[in-house]
Amino acid sequence: MALVDIGLPGLDGIAGLRILQERYPRIAPVMLTVYKDDDRIFRAMCAGACGYPLKNTAPAKLMEAVKEIAEGGAVMSPEVAMRVVDLFRKAPVREAGWVGLSPREVRLLKLFAEGHQNKTAAAELGIGIHTVGFHLRSIYEKLHVHTRSQAVARALRDGLIH
Repeated sequence: MALVDIGLPGLDGIAGLRILQERYPRIAPVMLTVYKDDDRIFRAMCAGACGYPLKNTAPAKLMEAVKEIAEGGAVMSPEVAMRVVDLFRKAPVREAGWVGLSPREVRLLKLFAEGHQNKTAAAELGIGIHTVGFHLRSIYEKLHVHTRSQAVARALRDGLIH
């Protein structure tokens, strides 16, 4: 587990969290911060935070949160949890493609699901292999995955491709 603050000097804690997740995917990052605005909460959760207790959390409660997270749970201060619930209540119901994949990214995922490799997918789409790499990085970011197989699995599971 890693405790991270959003207001780090030199590097935004959310950007740091993304780097931490990329390099050490088994670490459970927790945002321990004073910030409780919707934007920061949402960005931290999207970046991989598995907890968001506020710094005014009582030490005993913080220790309980650490244990909960170590056991695979997720913890938020009650005030933050209500903000998250409110965010979801206000969020519009979205279609299967809500993650914002472009038509070309969806087509590329379909080709990968059919067994194409980067080179054959590039030929099929009439684009360069470097462009395929660019689209893959964009897909990974949008789907919050790290490999092509994870991207295809997520796209199939979420109904983004058939």
